Amino acid sequence: MDSVPEFKVLERCQISPPPGSVSPTSLPLTFFDIPWLLFPPNQPLFFYDFPHSTTHFNQTFLPALKHSLSLTLQHFFPLAGNLTAPPLSTNPHLSYTDGNSLSLIIAESTADFHYLSGHHHRQVEDFHHLAPALSPCLSCDPHAHPLLAIQVTLFPNCGICVGFKYHHVAADGRTFNNFLKSWTSICSMLIHHLSLPEVNKNKLSPCYDRSVIKDPNGFESILLREWWNPKNSEKEVTSTNAFDDMVRSTFVMGRTDMQKLKQWIMTRSKNIPGSHPLLLSPYVLTCSLVWVCLIKTLWADNVSMGKDPEPHYFGFIAGGITRLDFPVPTNYFGNCVGFGRSMAMRSELLEENGIVFAAKAIGDTIKKLDRGILENAENWIREWKVFSSSELHVMVVGSPKLEQYGLDFGWGKPRKIEEGSIDKTRAISLCECRDMEGGIEIGLALPKAKMDAFTKSLNHLF
Repeated sequence: MDSVPEFKVLERCQISPPPGSVSPTSLPLTFFDIPWLLFPPNQPLFFYDFPHSTTHFNQTFLPALKHSLSLTLQHFFPLAGNLTAPPLSTNPHLSYTDGNSLSLIIAESTADFHYLSGHHHRQVEDFHHLAPALSPCLSCDPHAHPLLAIQVTLFPNCGICVGFKYHHVAADGRTFNNFLKSWTSICSMLIHHLSLPEVNKNKLSPCYDRSVIKDPNGFESILLREWWNPKNSEKEVTSTNAFDDMVRSTFVMGRTDMQKLKQWIMTRSKNIPGSHPLLLSPYVLTCSLVWVCLIKTLWADNVSMGKDPEPHYFGFIAGGITRLDFPVPTNYFGNCVGFGRSMAMRSELLEENGIVFAAKAIGDTIKKLDRGILENAENWIREWKVFSSSELHVMVVGSPKLEQYGLDFGWGKPRKIEEGSIDKTRAISLCECRDMEGGIEIGLALPKAKMDAFTKSLNHLF
């Protein structure tokens, strides 16, 4: 990029549900929510083609965007509220009172929209201005923390980026995606002058009944004690990268790639005792490939250490609604996900058949979660602290099952989706592929030299 792009905020506003439409509400956290108290906010970024001027957007689309957001928050009102995390004598909870609101920023940028929304190497710092701040109100309760902020950045005559910053403690990917589906649906109806009564029949209206989450083993109190533990005095899982030359890239795993890798793994696994039967779903194949390529990238320059029997962990989120032995509505508002942690030795991952070991480790973990997703739930916080303390381990955020490329505010479907937080958390992001049915997009942020090495490792396998 030849010149430093200009960025300016055009408008700052607060959006609330319609006045008097929501009663004051307090929602306790369940044991599914509590581990996320330790994690930094998610920062999904949605890029849309929009070959119109800022004036056209302000006149034609912005009023509908604001009004539809207000109507949506009438149903998803906790997102306009706060996480209240008082002193230890009181449990943290989500709270909403009449008049609570979320921050909506309208901005304009002269940056290269097509550069930002591509798959190639892009400087991480070029994305930082696209995610809003999640700042508490100075006059509010000092223990109250906003849960969601939104920023719409216009690239005149090129595109739009709708950026979010939200606390996972309030909503897992399924819940947040339900919010997005509702908002985009209502906005599109307003823009295209469809009747609003149809909106009120929205099947995505959330269920707030916390009693659907059963906790006979007392995980809530165990995890709260773990969160309050003095050893966790740094209350947020953070990860600082000391790299100035960070880039992000997107890689696509298509069906043909998956089939080729699956056949390769099945052939190689015949010579590895104990590797059958293997679970080789698209998710397992993709994660196994990325895990091994990352390990090779990070340890290729240190052959002696690569031979050490050092355990490496691969962490991911597993949906709970289909795995629990009690029913939870699909429109339940809150977290209903478990944690998976796969382990393989560094020496195994670096050898010629490393992907077979990776696939077995991840597949076996998924099978274990299928049998009992709450097994070992009392250690969720302790185990995920491990991931924040060492670069040995890899985490995954996002899911290729959310179908987010269908989210249309009324000006078309997304051109590109990015997860802005991965440059700070060292996680990889996954979502469905926009242009290839059944494909998976992989988002990654690394120092440029490491990214080049990762790309070379990936291309070597295909």
